[in-house]
Amino acid sequence: MRQRDIFWFWLPLFASWLLMTAEGPIITAAINRLPNQVVMLAAQGIVLSLSVTIESPIINLLATSTAQVKDYASYRLVRRFTIHWIIGLTLVTILVAFTPLFDVVVRQWLDVPEPVAVWVQPGMQIMTLWSAAIAWRRFLQGVLIRFNRPRQMAWGTAVRLLASGGTVIGLAVWTDLPGVINGSTALMVGVIAEAIYATIAVQPILRHELRPDQPQKSNLTYSYLFWFHLPLAATSLLVLLAQPLITFSLARLDQPTESLAAWPVLFQIMLMARAAALALPEAVIALSQGPHTFKPIRRFSITLAMGLTILMTIFVFTPLSELYVFVVQEMTPLTGELTLSGLLLFLPFPALATITAWLRGLLINEQATKAVNMGMAINLLVTAVVLGIGLQQRLPGLPTAAVALNLAAFVEIIYLTWRTERALPVGLSLWRDPQPLAGQAAD
Repeated sequence: MRQRDIFWFWLPLFASWLLMTAEGPIITAAINRLPNQVVMLAAQGIVLSLSVTIESPIINLLATSTAQVKDYASYRLVRRFTIHWIIGLTLVTILVAFTPLFDVVVRQWLDVPEPVAVWVQPGMQIMTLWSAAIAWRRFLQGVLIRFNRPRQMAWGTAVRLLASGGTVIGLAVWTDLPGVINGSTALMVGVIAEAIYATIAVQPILRHELRPDQPQKSNLTYSYLFWFHLPLAATSLLVLLAQPLITFSLARLDQPTESLAAWPVLFQIMLMARAAALALPEAVIALSQGPHTFKPIRRFSITLAMGLTILMTIFVFTPLSELYVFVVQEMTPLTGELTLSGLLLFLPFPALATITAWLRGLLINEQATKAVNMGMAINLLVTAVVLGIGLQQRLPGLPTAAVALNLAAFVEIIYLTWRTERALPVGLSLWRDPQPLAGQAAD
C-alpha cells in the first residue's frame, strides 16, 4: 500500500471534517457582529456544548457503521439500532430544553452566570432534533465509507456548511434576532440538510451492493452490535464530558464571562487543527487489510502528526492568529488576548490527537472497543483532576484547561499504546516493523 493511496482515501474524510469545523467559525463571526456579542457568544458555546454532549453516544456510529455494515441484513440491523438511539436522545434533549431539568443542569450544575443562562434555553429548544439528524447522517456516512465512497461524505459536509453559513448570514443581515437564536437555527438547518443529502447519496449503494438478494456476509446480531457500540458510545460521552467540565471550571475562575466567550473560539481553532486527526480512525479501519498494510498506515499517521505540529506552530507564531482572532472573528481586545494566550499552550494538542486517533482506529479494527473506552475514561479522569487543582488553587482558567487537555491526551496515549500492543495480531508491533509475508516484497 502506497502513501498516496492512503492519502487519497483519507483526503475526502479530512475535507468533510475540515468543512464541518469551518461551520463554527462562520457562526461565531456572525454573532460577534451582532449586539451583546460577549454574552451571546458565551450562550452559544454552552448550547453547542450541551447539545454535543447529549449526542455523544451516537458520534461513533460512523465507526460502528463502517465496521459492521457488510450486507443488507446488517444494514437493516444497524439502521434499527440508529433509530432507537434517535428516539432516546431526542427525549433527553426535550427534557433538558423544556423542563425544570434545564435549571438543574445550567444554573445549578454548570453555575452559568444569569445573563448568559437566560439565553441558553431558547438555543437548546431550537436544537431539539440535533441528535436525531446527527445520528442518521453518521450511520449513512459509515455506509458510504464502507463501500468506498468517502467523497460523498465530503460533499454532504459542503451542503451542511452552505446551509448553516447561508442561514446565519441571512438571519444576521435581514432580521433582528439575537445572536444565539441565529447561531442555533443555523446549526439545526445545517445538520438537517446534511442528513437529507446522506439519505440521497446512499441510494446507489442500496440498489447495488446492499440489495436484499445479495449473499449474506455477516451474522451480526443486535446483542453483538449493542456491546460493540456501547464502549464507543461511552468513549464519545467521556470525550464530550470534558467540555462541560471546562465550562464548569471557567465559570468559577477569574473573568468568567470573558473566558466563556473566548473558549468557543479557541475550541473551534483546535477543532480545525484536529480535523485531519478526526478523519483518521475510519481510514485506519477501512484500509487495514492485514500485516502488509500496518507499516504504511503507521508511517502516514506519524507524518500527519508532524505536519500538523508544523502548521500549528506557523499559525500561532505569525500574524495569522491575530488576523483570525481580531479581523475574521472581530473579538473584543480582552477576549481576543485570552484566546491568543491559550493558543500557545495548545501547540502539541493536534499531534497528540493524531496519535490517539491512529491507536483508536487500530483497536476498533481489532474489535477491542472496551480498550478505547477505558483510554477515554483515563483521559477524563486526568482532565478532572487538573481542573480540580486549578479550582482549588484559583489558577487562570484557559491555561488550566489547556494543561488539563494536553496532559490527559498524553496519558491516554500511554495507555492505548500498551493495549494496542496486546491487541495486534501475532507478528505485529507498534514500533517494530512487521516481517514481510512469504513471497511479498517489503514496503
